[in-house]
Amino acid sequence: MSAENLHVGVIGATGAVGVELINVMFDRNFPVGELTLFASERSAGKTVETKYGTKTVTLFSVEDAKKCDIVFLAVSGDFAKEYAPQIAEGALVIDNSSAFRLNDDVPLIVPEINGDLAKKAKLIANPNCTTAIAAVALWPLHQAFGLKKVFVSTYQAASGAGQPGMNELREGLASGLKGEEIKAEVFAHPLAFNVIPHIDTFQDNGYTREEMKVTWETRKIFGAPDLPVSCTAVRIPTERTHSESIVVETEKAVTPQEARDVLAKAKGVKLVDNPEKLEYPMPINATRQYDVEVGRIRTNLIFGDHGLELFVAGDQLLKGAALNAVQIAEASIA
Repeated sequence: MSAENLHVGVIGATGAVGVELINVMFDRNFPVGELTLFASERSAGKTVETKYGTKTVTLFSVEDAKKCDIVFLAVSGDFAKEYAPQIAEGALVIDNSSAFRLNDDVPLIVPEINGDLAKKAKLIANPNCTTAIAAVALWPLHQAFGLKKVFVSTYQAASGAGQPGMNELREGLASGLKGEEIKAEVFAHPLAFNVIPHIDTFQDNGYTREEMKVTWETRKIFGAPDLPVSCTAVRIPTERTHSESIVVETEKAVTPQEARDVLAKAKGVKLVDNPEKLEYPMPINATRQYDVEVGRIRTNLIFGDHGLELFVAGDQLLKGAALNAVQIAEASIA
């Protein structure tokens, strides 16, 4: 594949992730020579405004998608399962769904960690947003001190459920402020003025699938199939950017300052850790930022000098989705 004037296809271009994919490619000067936006019959023929100018949406077909150099999928897992392998016969496919993340023959990539795998496959999976954000912060610590156990509690924004989730939050906030009933259609319960300790379906072990994705995917990305990872995933009434409280037990002794020194040099990380000045990661600051903010770094009271606590915030539509996908594409042509 030539690294210049690539023909790039985006399937799901009008959704929250699809829009960000196009914006990120433009902002990072990804070598797009031709951009094709694919959609179903319902949307085909419509025009959309992008940073690349006005684009007419093309009716999706496998044959047309195969003619692209790279195709980004920002659609459902069912669509990906049916069509991604066929498209990958001609194009490099980077899939944002969960369809192939745990397949042994499909690499699951966070470029700061295992970007070299992008050169060896025609179908690549983009991780779950929560996993990607945590992984960027945890990988440097794992390399330096060895992770023995990982505990994650998430604070996930409405946009994790796409544009419909953001719309429902806004509508719920407006209704609540008027004293009206807050409706819940996208989420299991009203999200406005509430938190919901439930994302995705419950599994037999009592965890949700969202929580287990963090376990399964972190192990695969790190190449550590036995790493103990436990997660509680919670939806909160913020519009965009996920936050996570993370506790780790380390193999080697570690001080907060040693951890800060490592994270300050890490790719994709922005160290925001100055409590005296009230500086720490927050969604309001991390939104629309490429880097994952990391702070509140301290010695864990349970694990002592072999444990750390930290707080992270990362834009899940960017590092948790679109940015990571474009970085994968960049790694594939580097």
